[in-house]
Amino acid sequence: MHSDDYDRLFLSPPHLGRHELNYVHKAIEDNWVAPAGPNLDGFERDLCQYVGTQHCVALSSGTAAIHLGLLLLGVGPGDEVLVPSFTFVATASPVRYVGAEPVFIDSETRTWNLCPQRLREALAERARRGKQAKAIIVVHLYGMPALLNEILELAAEYGVPVLEDAAEALGSRHHGQALGSFGDVAVLSFNGNKIITTSGGGALLTNNAEYARQARWLSTQAKDPAPYYQHSTLGYNYRLSNILAGIGRGQMELIEERVKRRREIFALYQELLRDVPAVQVGPAEPANTRSNRWLTTILLSPEHTERTPEDLRQHLETHNIESRPLWKPLHLQPLFAASAMYGGTVCEDLFTRGLCLPSGSSMTDAHVRRVVKALQAKL
Repeated sequence: MHSDDYDRLFLSPPHLGRHELNYVHKAIEDNWVAPAGPNLDGFERDLCQYVGTQHCVALSSGTAAIHLGLLLLGVGPGDEVLVPSFTFVATASPVRYVGAEPVFIDSETRTWNLCPQRLREALAERARRGKQAKAIIVVHLYGMPALLNEILELAAEYGVPVLEDAAEALGSRHHGQALGSFGDVAVLSFNGNKIITTSGGGALLTNNAEYARQARWLSTQAKDPAPYYQHSTLGYNYRLSNILAGIGRGQMELIEERVKRRREIFALYQELLRDVPAVQVGPAEPANTRSNRWLTTILLSPEHTERTPEDLRQHLETHNIESRPLWKPLHLQPLFAASAMYGGTVCEDLFTRGLCLPSGSSMTDAHVRRVVKALQAKL
């Protein structure tokens, strides 16, 4: 047996490149280790240039970016925010941070993202009640662009701002335009499992100069202009460090290589599983879109197998292969048991039938074949 067969295959491990250490060493040599410095400024410029927004504020996490984004959009106690149910909890938790309440929306089957039809139902019902939702959060799940044309048209029709959660979607595009540039504010994540990483980190993107100014101010404890520390507004310690931003700068040099490899991995899984009727390799790209294929996902067909995703996950573990269920819908989480929900059958079905496969950009073709061989042995 080849030695690779014993190696642990992780779902989406960090993949460092050639130049991260150069930026980190420079920060240490120059004593720029605080949440300020040339790497931080440079990383923000790199992201603006790549995504195509005018402003970027690098922060300690994508969750922090969502929190600040909601504050910038004026969301507060007693407000409602429309949120896809089929996403990670960090999309919705900041809604509670600001005292508002999430209203969950089902997925559609094409991209697995926010369903425009269900979104219209929620917007129309709130319009009839005379208290419209304060914001819409749209997520690009697993890097797949949501149906942005329909969603943005609805947002404009009802006059509701959009927070674009592109945490999983750096490198994805919709009609040639980078995700992260469509919302009134948008967020990215650079957590260790994302397509590029700063170990921990995130960013807030916007074309609104005042939003960017407010985000910088709020993320550095909202200090008033005074010769001493004076504070009139509640602030936060959310800025990214100059050292971590250096890792981000090195990673940004390789973003297109990372996207290319993730897409190749997805395509290879698709090819190797094409003749396995029990498995559908996860959603096809709509026309004029590019998914970064952050994670390759599969759905099991109950007509062709009695196996469950959990059966497969446990079997893959015996081969030292990490996999993960699709996101458990938030309306099924105890934390949000009392929250309103529009629809639910689509995302519940996806959760019941889906599994994420190892997709890291450092994987070889042989690694992908090893995963597929292990899957086929159990199906």
